[in-house]
Amino acid sequence: MARFSRIDVARIMKQTGIVPLFYHNDITICKEVVRACHAGGLRVMEFTNRGDFAQKVFAELVKFVAKEFPDMMIGIGSIVDPSAATLFIQNGADFIVSPLFNEAIAPVCNRRKILWIPGCATLTEIGRAEELGAEVCKLFPCDPATSPDFIRAIKGPCPWTDIMPTGGVEPTKENLSLWFNAGACCVGMGSKLVSKEIIISRSFDLLAKKAEDAVQLVREIRD
Repeated sequence: MARFSRIDVARIMKQTGIVPLFYHNDITICKEVVRACHAGGLRVMEFTNRGDFAQKVFAELVKFVAKEFPDMMIGIGSIVDPSAATLFIQNGADFIVSPLFNEAIAPVCNRRKILWIPGCATLTEIGRAEELGAEVCKLFPCDPATSPDFIRAIKGPCPWTDIMPTGGVEPTKENLSLWFNAGACCVGMGSKLVSKEIIISRSFDLLAKKAEDAVQLVREIRD
């Protein structure tokens, strides 16, 4: 069962502005990634469903987070069907993220009041997702060259819409400014934050510093 309501998760996502996403099949590495991101000031993390037995790694990670970092919210990404959503909800997911818009996932999450973040690429998909209860919509795929203008255009007629771009997001002032100045409520950040180099070298102190710097950049941009 989720430890946080969908409203709580959406609020913290907007507050910190960054949702790191990562996958690894080694639970020890996953724990260190969470530890570093928490030390850097992040409070929401997305583990992606991208490998065999990902649910077993996730279940162990959820238990670890609940014990060691009770203020950390952890959800599952790359969910494309309601059966996968159900499986990870049973393993304690605080939120569900999809790369696509499958409205059959909505009632599975809504029954448990769990935040559902569908992947949307058009205003029609976003509108339908909001009708189904989505507090935040993931913009995917997205491109730094064109997607900030797309967000800005949507926020004009629909200022209540909360959009999280994922893909093409980097922990630099220039890049983050593109998204937040366009009206993004938060950003999803993967390998540009939790890089392969950091994992291979076990440079988790560096990850903590990168996370801390990124959080500070978001504050500065918003101010």
